[in-house]
Amino acid sequence: MRFRHPDGSTVHLAYCTNVHPAETLDGVLAQLRDHCEPVRRRLGRDRLGIGLWLAKDAAHALVTDPSALRGLRCELDRRGLEVVTLNGFPYEGFGAEEVKYRVYTPDWADPERLEHTTSLARVLAGLLPDDVTDGSISTLPLAWRTACDERRAETAGTALRTLAERLDALQELTGRSIRVALEPEPGCVVETTRDAIAPLTAIAHDRVGICVDTCHLATSFEDPHTALDDLTRAGVPVVKSQLSAALHAEQPHLPEVREALAAFAEPRFLHQTRTSTAAGLRGTDDLDEALSGDALPDAGPWRAHFHVPLHAAPAAPLTSTLPVLKSVLTRLVGGPHPLTRHLEVETYTWQALPPELRPRGRTQLADGIAAELTLARDLLTDLGLKELP
Repeated sequence: MRFRHPDGSTVHLAYCTNVHPAETLDGVLAQLRDHCEPVRRRLGRDRLGIGLWLAKDAAHALVTDPSALRGLRCELDRRGLEVVTLNGFPYEGFGAEEVKYRVYTPDWADPERLEHTTSLARVLAGLLPDDVTDGSISTLPLAWRTACDERRAETAGTALRTLAERLDALQELTGRSIRVALEPEPGCVVETTRDAIAPLTAIAHDRVGICVDTCHLATSFEDPHTALDDLTRAGVPVVKSQLSAALHAEQPHLPEVREALAAFAEPRFLHQTRTSTAAGLRGTDDLDEALSGDALPDAGPWRAHFHVPLHAAPAAPLTSTLPVLKSVLTRLVGGPHPLTRHLEVETYTWQALPPELRPRGRTQLADGIAAELTLARDLLTDLGLKELP
């Protein structure tokens, strides 16, 4: 979906396909048929943006076979779909029964991450619509915190500088400008937007910026205005933003609140949980850890890294951090000029919701994704953007 900002520029809205597990190119093509096109039809649009997730094997197939890349581009066109952004965070196995810490490997100190992201950039340059010259790729924020010492941090920085040089060369070759965005996430080396400033200014290249995920920002209790002001002052570009909402519990000391939270503690994804105290941010790596005993102070609200559907907040006594998303979006695109032009709804946890909240089959999932995109569209038009055909 495209929107015209009051300054005349185009802002793109997509939804991320990591909600549909697929490791191979055939799986990606099936996603377009079974999920993405039905969502577009529900929205009544001739064109729908998707934030494509390409696992290692699918990316390799596309970058090594020009005919396969042309075939994917044709299939996108045929189904009324377009791609301006990729989710390059998960490397493989995102549809596994247990993902947890595996999603952070390989990290930016491992050569595989540089090669995979380079492949993604080459693929994206070939998938961009004819009238679009700028693409974006979100990626993991260097590494999980326990997997990164000073030596590995230096290696990661070198890898990102090498990537920036390759992206420069790619633009010279194709005329397409691809940028990469570190996505701060709780528990990682770069957990917050503030944590991103030092490594990104050290790289000092406008090809490498930040992806503001509104669930992650909220989980870390970051103030949206402070975060975006800090990025602006530091000259760190917001390459893209992922529109997502975290799980919020206002009174985690109450037994009924803990019972409600326990329904969201599931074995597939990591749900880092945080609370803000007078001594600073406290947290656990997962929700079940926070719920066991006194692992996390419960005098103040808790937030958990669980991407809940944007349009359907959990039932009381829980809620979501949708207000944080709205505040971030106002700052990103509500001003005289957009701070980013790539927005992506990223609720990949539909099938990890408590059983009674999960969609039953493709039809309900498509309905839910379309409802999320409708909410995001309404927020954008309320900020003065005009939806384009």
